[in-house]
Amino acid sequence: MLVVGQIGKPHGIRGEVLVTVRTDEPEARFVAGSVFTTEVPRDRRVNTGPATAAAPGVPYRVPEKLTLESLRWHQGRIIAQFDGVPDRNVAEALRGVLLQVDSADVPLPDDPDEFHDHQLIGLTVVDLGGAELGTVDRIDHAAASDLIVLRKAQGGTALIPFVGSIVPTVDLAAGRVVVDPPEGLLDL
Repeated sequence: MLVVGQIGKPHGIRGEVLVTVRTDEPEARFVAGSVFTTEVPRDRRVNTGPATAAAPGVPYRVPEKLTLESLRWHQGRIIAQFDGVPDRNVAEALRGVLLQVDSADVPLPDDPDEFHDHQLIGLTVVDLGGAELGTVDRIDHAAASDLIVLRKAQGGTALIPFVGSIVPTVDLAAGRVVVDPPEGLLDL
């Protein structure tokens, strides 16, 4: 599954939510009628508690799928209305939910230096000399650059900025990522 967005705070009282886009092709992913698989992150910082549902006394549960009913752009983010989200209380219960699409439905990038997260997860990470450092656990998308979360061979994790000067080679066919980390980066 590819994460293409994350639901933020509610917007207004009619069930609309702000969506932070996490894809390079938002115009292709976010159109009325699009269906997203949902995932509630384990580390969701906002504990909203149960929202009121259509039936009194029944707590709202985040559905496995959400269908985009309508959208509009506002300050680089999407204001979205999802089917089955009638009010602000239900919209609040969706805060932090990740929106995903099936990676099989997404064409591979044309640019040889562009990768989808799922292509990198599990690859072996080696230094310039070929010594194994660990494996790619996940990719974090930070404001300054993407970060490779390295699961170190000797235990623990490290963050490696996914920039050309530190990650000179990604060889999908060989299943490895070559890194040239500055001294001490993997010790942080």
